[in-house]
Amino acid sequence: MQTRFILIETSHAGNVGAAARAMKVMGFDDLVLVKPRWANVLRKEETIQRASGANDVLAKARVVETLDDALEGVTHLCATAMTPRDFGPPTRSPREHFAELTQPGAPEQCVAFLFGSERFGMKNEDVYRCNVALSIPTNPQFGSLNLGSAIQVIAYDWRVALGGFPVQDVIEPADRADAQQLAGMLGHWEQALTDIGFLDPAAPKKLMPRLNQLFNRADLSPEEIHILRGVAKAMIQTAQAKR
Repeated sequence: MQTRFILIETSHAGNVGAAARAMKVMGFDDLVLVKPRWANVLRKEETIQRASGANDVLAKARVVETLDDALEGVTHLCATAMTPRDFGPPTRSPREHFAELTQPGAPEQCVAFLFGSERFGMKNEDVYRCNVALSIPTNPQFGSLNLGSAIQVIAYDWRVALGGFPVQDVIEPADRADAQQLAGMLGHWEQALTDIGFLDPAAPKKLMPRLNQLFNRADLSPEEIHILRGVAKAMIQTAQAKR
């Protein structure tokens, strides 16, 4: 699916930067501005700052004079209009509609999302040109989203519908300690617990087997084994110093 985000008569430069950032985070880069308030909006400092690194999206973005110019190649146009209209395309939630667009066997299309001006939203005539009006299910008593937030929500739901990105671990998986390392650490702890009087060698009961199971469940790394052996060493040294 090709994807385009179209902003009509955007009045705040910062919102253009926020739009670029929201798009890049979700892997989209086709941004078209229809008659924005500032002709040089893509180069304004506020735009660049709010883009927060999405400069490649800004560099690729286009500024056009009419909505017709922005719709070249588009086969499915989605309005983002919160206010229901008596006449026009059906109003649907993004996820509901996206599920249909991406269901098995559905044709590939060039999908565009149309966002109106911050000052007056979308004009009726622009909504009437769309295949659907997407309404983000917000609080009925307070449903007003700023432009950057609305774009982020739509971009996220659309990316999820297309398959999404895998969740990435921030921390690389650590190596696991082997059985020999674990046994050595347990022997060290047995000595330490005996020295501090917590373990009675004459009546050990099941303390060490239970600790063995506990540490097995912890799936310790060699670094963690090293830390635990350091704790055991400190316990032994403290006990010896008190004798």
